[in-house]
Amino acid sequence: MDQSDKKQDAEMSNEKKKVALAFSGGLDTSYCVKYLCDELGLDVYTITINTGGFDEKELKEIENRALSLGAKAHKTIDETDQYYQSCIKYLIFGNVLKNGTYPLSVSAERVSQAMAVARFAKKINADFVAHGSTGAGNDQVRFDMIFNIMIPGIKILTPIRDNKLSREEEIAFLKAKGVEYNYEKAKYSINKGLWGTSIGGKETLTSDLSLPEEAYPTRLTKTEPKKISLYFNNGEFVGIESYINMNPVDAIHALYGIAAPYAIGRDIHVGDTIIGIKGRVGFEASAPIIIIKAHHALEKHVLTKWQLYWKDNLASWYGNWLHEGQFLDPVMRNIEAFMSDTQKTVNGRVDVMLSPYHFSIIGIESEHDLMNSDFGHYGEENKAWSGEDVKGFSKIFGNQTMIYHMVNDIKNIDGDE
Repeated sequence: MDQSDKKQDAEMSNEKKKVALAFSGGLDTSYCVKYLCDELGLDVYTITINTGGFDEKELKEIENRALSLGAKAHKTIDETDQYYQSCIKYLIFGNVLKNGTYPLSVSAERVSQAMAVARFAKKINADFVAHGSTGAGNDQVRFDMIFNIMIPGIKILTPIRDNKLSREEEIAFLKAKGVEYNYEKAKYSINKGLWGTSIGGKETLTSDLSLPEEAYPTRLTKTEPKKISLYFNNGEFVGIESYINMNPVDAIHALYGIAAPYAIGRDIHVGDTIIGIKGRVGFEASAPIIIIKAHHALEKHVLTKWQLYWKDNLASWYGNWLHEGQFLDPVMRNIEAFMSDTQKTVNGRVDVMLSPYHFSIIGIESEHDLMNSDFGHYGEENKAWSGEDVKGFSKIFGNQTMIYHMVNDIKNIDGDE
């Protein structure tokens, strides 16, 4: 359906039709409000889903902006705790870093936001649901797919994608409508949430450029190294320093407050998009990176070899499927159940050293530590077996391979028969 058809649909009744618009207050969604109001004649109901990236002042500014642009009404929903419980918790359990680098800062929260928008659209009996995704990224698929699953009877409007707009064209449209927009602010697309901040700009459109210092929202303000202690209970991050029984969301925010001024967790992720093209995105995620690395260090001490192996494999797949917007696939609940079961002994303290642009894991302390001196010291002393035990074990452990080589007369490593 093209835009003229959509406008005709909107005008079929004397009563204006409703559209629920996912609204962040940025350039794309600001354009959408004016376009949906002025060009399609719809009553626009904006909704902002806070997933830990906005404070009260920012949320009020976003609401005022939506209403000033012509929104019929605006709704703010805080989804942060639900976002943590349904998603982030499992990213920690799985030590999930996309391509070993990216903590899924945006892809994880987009799913939570899309589901909240879908519930809102259904609640207000919206005729349409809209988002500001372009036609060249992952978010369009994530939003569309969640909407198609949860509210299949509501039509999806995507003005930026359908009109194939550049950022410059959006700004020109808004100016023509009497709306001023700060071009310097528009140079970088910044998305902040509980699980990190993503940064997109002209440098991320190339393969060779790095983001300038001014592109990162957080500046380096601390230079003196600092040792901190993190606490985990059943795999969840629940404490920092002397506070050891915190709500995990509060603990994550507290860690940001300590680590972000060191400019830790900056990087550029290069990956495969859902639509099959390569993409780059900058990010800063001090708390997620530190938590994942600390949690993984603790797991290496308290889980068995095969627990670690299968969890790593399933978690990698889980992260990829989440990245591609498939959060509602029931197999995701199956994997979450497995990962939760592995966390029963992931309890203890992890010490971390912070310094400018860098951190290191010092060590751990846990009552479940399998690196236990009662059973020996690796490379020096064992207390659980004798040398004769090892001789017999070695023969049995390599027995089938020995038989294979003898039966097939395989050359040895020197090339001799």
